[in-house]
Amino acid sequence: NPHTVVGVEDVRVVDLVGLGAKVPDVNLEVVEPGPHPGELTMRVHERGAGITQACGSGACAALVAAVRRELSARKATVSLPGGDLVIEWRESDGHVLMTGPVELEWETVLRPELFA
Repeated sequence: NPHTVVGVEDVRVVDLVGLGAKVPDVNLEVVEPGPHPGELTMRVHERGAGITQACGSGACAALVAAVRRELSARKATVSLPGGDLVIEWRESDGHVLMTGPVELEWETVLRPELFA
């Protein structure tokens, strides 16, 4: 899932639709460092979908990019319009962990002949 992460001073003023149109083949995250090393604010424009309320893999990419630029601690709360996620990039094994709320959006049963 390709991502482009752009650091900005204020995520609210970014023309996310216009910027997202310039990179249509990737998810675009604009990220603002918080007042503390464990806080980031993010907005996302997902490829093929436009502006969305949240993106878990994008929040993970944003945290890793912020850590690499020394703008964040390795564990931070990433605030998105759809809610907060806690992302941790573990130094011990390089794994990126995401913690946050989940919600069932849709449920269905697929017909067996679809798999024939």
